[in-house]
Amino acid sequence: METLRERKKRRTREALLRAALELFTTQGYERTTVDEIAAAVDVSQRTFFRYFAGKEDAAFAVQDMTEAVFVAAVRARPPHEAPMTALRQAFLEGWETFRETVESAVPVELYLRMYRTIDTTPALLAAHLRRSAATEETVARVLAEREGVDVDADPRPRLAVAVFSGVLRVSERQWSAGRDGGLEAIRALTASYLDQVGSALTGHWRAS
Repeated sequence: METLRERKKRRTREALLRAALELFTTQGYERTTVDEIAAAVDVSQRTFFRYFAGKEDAAFAVQDMTEAVFVAAVRARPPHEAPMTALRQAFLEGWETFRETVESAVPVELYLRMYRTIDTTPALLAAHLRRSAATEETVARVLAEREGVDVDADPRPRLAVAVFSGVLRVSERQWSAGRDGGLEAIRALTASYLDQVGSALTGHWRAS
């Protein structure tokens, strides 16, 4: 059972997170200061730093949560599944859990706006790629453990994750450029692209 103090701390963190993302998406990440975020919630700068290491930490807080959910979902996949199948099913079957994770922190609409802000802000995009690389390494090690191989001697875990992550990046960029801005559109597009990986890698592309 959550104590009153724990509830207050959670609500303060959630309020700071929402304020940060609102400011990042409306006036820009670079132009937003920690003081402005704290002021929006009527707390001190010191209070902000109790919950976040800095602006970047706040900008990626929800993404960190969803990535942790994905890593756990990969770990939980049945051992008989092939690695790429485990990645695919962890993503697609875990979609409602991802949605609930986002909604537990911020409105989905704000999360989607923040994604576009990350994609169009050079400093955030660089941080996103760096942080994603760390997550990919974690997932590769999970796959290696599942398959009983040495991740540093066998390239297949990292190759599988690289292919899967590449599909996610392509589908996210296509989604970002499209008209359907809903969260479900990302899932549908990703599922479609994952279905085409085999033919893209091994098939002929020329029209007959």
